Amino acid sequence: MSEAPDIATAWHWLLERRPGTRGATHDALPVVVEAAYAEPSLRARYPFPTHGTLHFLRSAPPWPDSDHDEAPFILYGGPPYQVYSSGYTDLLGECATPAEAAALVVSHLPAHTGGERGV
Repeated sequence: MSEAPDIATAWHWLLERRPGTRGATHDALPVVVEAAYAEPSLRARYPFPTHGTLHFLRSAPPWPDSDHDEAPFILYGGPPYQVYSSGYTDLLGECATPAEAAALVVSHLPAHTGGERGV
């Protein structure tokens, strides 16, 4: 499976459920993708669904070896939708809706990433 070449394309492919796109066959993913896309600071990141989670990477592939994946992520099999810190180190919360989960991710974005919080 090839990865989208840039952030905008990655979101477009996920939103349209393009065949062959990572996560396109998971019925629980689209509502989470739509909620995350509504958040400008998440929309500026590369959406990366894997193993029932939606991660928000700082850049498109090829990825560097360091901290491209330091943001919290969403387990999309909900409700409830669980939000974890990078590396599953902490459960940040359980949310009733995908929009609440996306907002929780935004509120915990690392300060140095250029996100809307803690720029």
